[in-house]
Amino acid sequence: MTKLVVDGIEVDVPPDFTLLQACEAAGAEIPRFCFHERLSIAGNCRMCLVELKGAPKPVASCAWGVRDCRPGPNGEPPTVSTKSPMVKKAREGVMEFLLINHPLDCPICDQGGECDLQDQAMAYGVDTTRFHENKRAVHDKYIGPLVKTSMNRCIHCTRCIRFVAEVAGVPDLGATGRGEDMEITTYLEHAMGSELQANVADLCPVGALTHKPQAFNLRPWELSKTASVDVMDAVGSNIRVDSRGREVMRVLPRVHEGINEEWISDKTRQHVDGLRLQRLDRPFLREDGRLRPASWAEAFAAIAARVKAAAPARIGAIAGDLAAVEEMWALKLLIQALGSPNIDARQDGSVLHPAHGRASYLFNPSIAGIEDADAILIVGSNPRLEASIVNARIRKRWRMAPLPVGVIGQRVDLTYDHAHLGAGPDSLDELAAGRLDFLDVLKRAERPLVVLGPGATARADGAAILAALSGLAGSIGAVAGGWNGLAVLHGAASRVGALDIGFVPGEGGMTAPAMAEAGALDVLFNLGADEIEIAPGAFVIYQGTHGDRGAHRADVILPGAAYTEKSGTYVNTEGRVQQTGRAVFPPGDAREDWAILRALSDHLGQRLPFDNLPALRRDLYAAHPHLARLDEIAPADGAAALSAWAGLGAGGGAGSGREPFRSPVRDFFLTNPIARASRVMAECSALQTATPALQAAE
Repeated sequence: MTKLVVDGIEVDVPPDFTLLQACEAAGAEIPRFCFHERLSIAGNCRMCLVELKGAPKPVASCAWGVRDCRPGPNGEPPTVSTKSPMVKKAREGVMEFLLINHPLDCPICDQGGECDLQDQAMAYGVDTTRFHENKRAVHDKYIGPLVKTSMNRCIHCTRCIRFVAEVAGVPDLGATGRGEDMEITTYLEHAMGSELQANVADLCPVGALTHKPQAFNLRPWELSKTASVDVMDAVGSNIRVDSRGREVMRVLPRVHEGINEEWISDKTRQHVDGLRLQRLDRPFLREDGRLRPASWAEAFAAIAARVKAAAPARIGAIAGDLAAVEEMWALKLLIQALGSPNIDARQDGSVLHPAHGRASYLFNPSIAGIEDADAILIVGSNPRLEASIVNARIRKRWRMAPLPVGVIGQRVDLTYDHAHLGAGPDSLDELAAGRLDFLDVLKRAERPLVVLGPGATARADGAAILAALSGLAGSIGAVAGGWNGLAVLHGAASRVGALDIGFVPGEGGMTAPAMAEAGALDVLFNLGADEIEIAPGAFVIYQGTHGDRGAHRADVILPGAAYTEKSGTYVNTEGRVQQTGRAVFPPGDAREDWAILRALSDHLGQRLPFDNLPALRRDLYAAHPHLARLDEIAPADGAAALSAWAGLGAGGGAGSGREPFRSPVRDFFLTNPIARASRVMAECSALQTATPALQAAE
């Protein structure tokens, strides 16, 4: 530790701190525009100037290391002042320079009320200027459908350039020219190709980059802010839902160091128009081949008549990718009360099962734990499309100190260097047999990480793949010495929660693909499962939010609440329990899903044992206590999971099927009914032909 005196306060800080960090540790507030904690140091705005005793002029605190500070003549600790007249004059001078060319756009600028330049101008701006030249003019650039440019406002902080180059790994943005001729642009002004690109608008300290879909639609002081969790993938990114009246206006990231740091994907951020488009806002009943609006009583009566006429073994339920734990628990209790074992939340046909132990379906090292790995093997996954934030974390680890990354699956651009070891199960067998040099790399690693994606588990030969992977993981020490490097990456927000509560077929029960086959069932409850084709034959009760694939197949539609319209529990891919917050109310006659199932249970003569959400959660927590511990990850036994997987092998290797691994994500922007209802996501999807990196490799 190094001792400093900041504004008369003595502090001890690590020698690798910058002066800016040291000053903040002492409680001083340092203005900045170019500096950002998660980006490299640029040192080009000079707003963070401080006075360092002995220095001939103010120093940029963001670029001056504590270890570079010289002690006094008698060994006194370095002295820093952040409030001296010299500092005040220097910062006012910097602000005056910044405002030479900055237009007076505050009344129409979407950053108004959230603008760093506005805030700092209040503290360090003056009401006159010594510069009377004409302001420079810069043409606005087209950089895609998500980010709007007003480049006259740009102060050349280069945060956006550093983000796309360092965090996103798709260096689309750059600078041309020098001095006042410098401009930020993409190559030939094409759309940016990163799935994290909209974060640059959050980083912009002025209004040069703003969110295009929200342009001229809102002011921050009009909005109600609700802490929530993202459900567009299984990462569980922490978000803030901003609403006005009954409408969600925007989604912004919340800081969570263990999950998403302060980034979110473009789909997470800009799917919000899909929350109000193509919504189901009343019950529907199919008569003579056509759906007609109906009352709740009519819908429940039609369901009750069909259920009572069906044998228990001919009734089933499938839960979709966006379902919260509460409604899945209610549906499970209802189907069990009807005497049926046919329940499943794995509509993709995954072989992951809670009987193999909780560690067999979790991202066990945790998302933050990726930074501790020293070798990574990715099997059957394209994390850039399936979990963009996880991919960014892998890239962060790769940038800290390049580590070997091997991929068995599709040949894709993951934004970091990796070795493509093969395409399918036969390559996994070759690696396990030692015929690929990468096995030695994994064995030499102290903390090898094996990432298993849905492209490997949702296959007919998935059990054989798990068995082969068990042997490989055991041979390289992926689960040993306090390190659990077995990382199962999910793509569905509901999947881990469903496995936790056992929403899988009971003894003699059918899986989701089996239930969807023609003639398999007489009555099928579809809880928002829109990614599976249900063959004709069964009477389908669809409970969901949008007029998507499931609603088109339904005989009865019960309108549910989207994740922004209810308080629901979700368990992310690493097993962390989190809850969404209700930001707005459901439209029309739509209701929260657990409440619909509770009302339906009365008509079916199987009344569920709760009347409100707290009572439901008490029942849920009694059966699964770990779900009550929010923002915690219950420990899981990785060795037991490997042992269970090993028992799945019937004497063969993974190569029992020769089809290459393929990611289930064909279109990053259209993976669920909310995203498919969004016009913004549709526009982004249409642009994928110009940005092939976002397409799943064929």
